[in-house]
Amino acid sequence: MADLLFLCTIIELLLISHLPHCRYFHSQHHIDPYVQSQIYKLASSGLCSGVAGQIMMSLMVKPPKPGDASYDTFMKEEGDIHESLKRRAKILVEGLNSIDGIECNESEGAMYAFPRLALPQKALDAAAANNQSPDTLYSLSLLEETGICVVPASGFGQEKGRIGFRTTFLPEEDVIVKAVSEFKRHHEMFCAKYADDIVSKL
Repeated sequence: MADLLFLCTIIELLLISHLPHCRYFHSQHHIDPYVQSQIYKLASSGLCSGVAGQIMMSLMVKPPKPGDASYDTFMKEEGDIHESLKRRAKILVEGLNSIDGIECNESEGAMYAFPRLALPQKALDAAAANNQSPDTLYSLSLLEETGICVVPASGFGQEKGRIGFRTTFLPEEDVIVKAVSEFKRHHEMFCAKYADDIVSKL
C-alpha cells in the first residue's frame, strides 16, 4: 500500500512573504477520495486568499526559470535576501550573547533565536506570586518597557529550570541593531529591579 502523504506548506516566512501575507498550500497523495473531498470542503469554507497572497503562492511553487526575463533579477534578489538574513541572525545572536545574563545559540535552521536567561531569585518569587512563569514576567516587562514582543519559552516545553524566550530576526538590519540595544537596556533594568543573587543559571 502506498504511503499516505499530506504536504503542507506555509509561506509566511519564506523569501517572498512576511507575516501580513501568510498563505497556505496543501497537497494530498494516496488519500481516500472521500476523505479528500471532506478536506477540500473544509478548506473551501474559509475565506479565499487575496490576490497578493495567490501571486506569492504561485511564485513559490513556480519561480522564474533560466532564460525567463525576470530570472536574473529574481536570483539576485533571492541571494540578497539570504545574505541579509544571515547578517540579521548574526547581529541578533552576537548582540544577545554580549549581554551579561543572556546566552543564545546560533540561529541556523529557523528565523528565530531562543536565548536563555539568568534571573534574580526575587524575579522568580515575583513571578510565582503572580501565578506566572518567570519568562512570562520577563516578556511582559520587555513589552511594556520597550515595545518588543517576544514569546515566553515556557510555552515550548523547555527543560525544567530553563528560563528564556523566542524572538526573530525578520525585521530590517537597522531595526535589529536598535532592538539589541533595547534588549540590553531592559535586561539591566529588570535585573536591577529584582536585584539579588542570580539563581537561575545559564
